[in-house]
Amino acid sequence: MSLNQLVDEIQKQQLKVDIPSIRLGDTIKLGILVQERNKQRIQAYKGVLIAQHKAGRGSTLTVRRVFQGVGTERIFLLHSPLVQYIEVIRSGKVSRSKLYYLRSRKGKSRRLRERIVREA
Repeated sequence: MSLNQLVDEIQKQQLKVDIPSIRLGDTIKLGILVQERNKQRIQAYKGVLIAQHKAGRGSTLTVRRVFQGVGTERIFLLHSPLVQYIEVIRSGKVSRSKLYYLRSRKGKSRRLRERIVREA
């Protein structure tokens, strides 16, 4: 077994399997493990998914939220042990692969139309 095959096998074991189906424009809530001195707690981070990078174990999510009038963005590693859970709150209807244009929007124009999922 070569070194590359060994690394790939170890990385496959570390991938999460309980990830919901998420798309760009979705409002998601992430549970992030926060350590404060000797205590650990899970802090919720809710925002709009504006970018997604799919690269196996190195996959990332860029989440944007506005808190007290200030826009903040965080990049999370999807398969990191710090990300405890992912919930889809609302699905947005978008036609772009990156939603960086939301950075310059304010007020109602920042909102995305909701994507209605029809079940057969």
